[in-house]
Amino acid sequence: MNTYFRLISFAKPLGIRVPKYILFTLLSIFFSLATLTLIAPMLEVLLGQLEASDLEIYSQKPAVDFNLEYVKHWFYFYLIRWKTELGSFTALMYVCGIILISSLFSNLFKYLSNVELAYIRTNSVTKLRKTIFDKVSSLHIGYFTNERKGDIMSRITNDVQQVEGSIVNSLTVIFREPATIIVYFIMLFAFSVELTLFTILVLPISGWMISGIAKRLKRKATESQESLGRIVNILDETLGGMRVVKAFTARTFVAGRFGQEVDHYGDVNIHMAKRNELASPLSEFLGVFFVVGILLYGGYLVLNGQSELDGPDFITYIAIFTQVLQPAKAISKSFTSIQRGLASGERIFAVIDTHSAITNSPNAVPVKEFKEAIELKAVSFAYEEEKVLKNISLRIEKGKTVALVGPSGGGKSTLADLIPRFYDPTQGEVLLDGKPLPAYEVESLRSLMGIVTQESILFNDTIFNNIAFGLPEASEEAVIRAARIANAHDFIMDMEQGYQTLIGERGGRLSGGQRQRLSIARAVLKNPPILILDEATSALDSESEYLVQEALTNLMKNRTSIVIAHRLSTIQHADEIVVVEKGRIVERGSHSSLLEREGLYKKLTLMQSV
Repeated sequence: MNTYFRLISFAKPLGIRVPKYILFTLLSIFFSLATLTLIAPMLEVLLGQLEASDLEIYSQKPAVDFNLEYVKHWFYFYLIRWKTELGSFTALMYVCGIILISSLFSNLFKYLSNVELAYIRTNSVTKLRKTIFDKVSSLHIGYFTNERKGDIMSRITNDVQQVEGSIVNSLTVIFREPATIIVYFIMLFAFSVELTLFTILVLPISGWMISGIAKRLKRKATESQESLGRIVNILDETLGGMRVVKAFTARTFVAGRFGQEVDHYGDVNIHMAKRNELASPLSEFLGVFFVVGILLYGGYLVLNGQSELDGPDFITYIAIFTQVLQPAKAISKSFTSIQRGLASGERIFAVIDTHSAITNSPNAVPVKEFKEAIELKAVSFAYEEEKVLKNISLRIEKGKTVALVGPSGGGKSTLADLIPRFYDPTQGEVLLDGKPLPAYEVESLRSLMGIVTQESILFNDTIFNNIAFGLPEASEEAVIRAARIANAHDFIMDMEQGYQTLIGERGGRLSGGQRQRLSIARAVLKNPPILILDEATSALDSESEYLVQEALTNLMKNRTSIVIAHRLSTIQHADEIVVVEKGRIVERGSHSSLLEREGLYKKLTLMQSV
């Protein structure tokens, strides 16, 4: 139930919506009931079934009172009057007109209540989807290495969609259907207490049988949503890696993976359908079973004169009771949908309740400028148990360029990731201007930094918007200036629409060098005092590397730079070169001083010069 109430809480603030929904629903129920209650007087008066004593009473105009009997007396009085003065057929026309008007109002208010329900549902789902997206975007980088991207996407899309249906069904189950049943039973009690008590004793059997089916659906619903998440993940991986799939003729392999998961998803849904679809025919049969039981029991009482009901009243009673079965059936059907919604809700809240490993400390303050140095003091780090960094101490003065080099897997990128607090060290601390990084607000800390990685992260948008990403107020002049510094302006102007050219998903319409120069232009526009360059030229050809390296040199002027480099020829100008191997700093110094030693740096340099 906690999951259910948390889902409902997303509908707040409800304002006037709920009172309007309740009012429209009650009016709809009232006019629907009024339509049915006209059956008895129509049969009794128009067909001459009313007893003489009752005819005499109802022929007198009733005194004003506020109860059900007054309404009944008022309608009988005018119906008798119409029949006497205008004839039976004209009176029948009047009654039919009232029935039509009553039905019109019933359906009008039902429509208005559904519109209010749509507002509540949309507000709930919008807030829920925004909440999970905000949560996902605020989680630490490590979360995304442990979770499948497709499964996260499925929770934001498919699971929220499933909850949407669940919320609608649950709100009708909470109010509309129970209110309909209560109002109808009040009327049934007004007709016959004995017969209504009989129906109340047998109805719970139906509810118990349907709820038993619904409870078994939740586990399968969770399994279904998890399978759908895996399908989305396979799709994302396949579409994103289509070049590799084609190159390695692996289409049959990925099709097999996809087909196997789709088959599993289908099997789970068939299993659910067998139980889900059982609820409707079962409730239908039980409804008919109860109607037959009431016909037998009530008919016996009426025929033997043991009931206060006469023939027309009994027919009206049966008509009203059959209408009770509709909301009862809707409730039983809603239980199955709610179970699926609850399963999806639990998957959503599993993400929302995840605590980010990187958060602002209670006393964190914003940082507006970088003044002195970045320092790592006895820093160690482990993703799980094995340490990736071991007792690293390093000081990077403002305005200096420090290059991190060494064999792959040595910990260079991990070390750089500690500076913008993508991760926090397992031991030791990282300081900015003498204060530990957790002393600063995370957003303001990262605003001081620009990052250019080996993989250019671009978006399916225009060149202009990709350069101005995160800076919506950037002027055209500033964007062009940044592109010139990044050696990107010329190729941009060669394109048909210049800066308004759409570059495709992940920049697919551009070359690797062009994508990288746009990433550099983005960093130039941000104008950060601290730069982190993670092997920004390692995947480029010679011509592109030259242009990108020149752009990087322009970018690094008068900035503090941490450069991770695979090609050692690109970092010879660095103020300090730090050689990292197996999580430790094994050498440090300038390019020339390191070459004088017979160490790892010289070995790596000789290997690349061959």
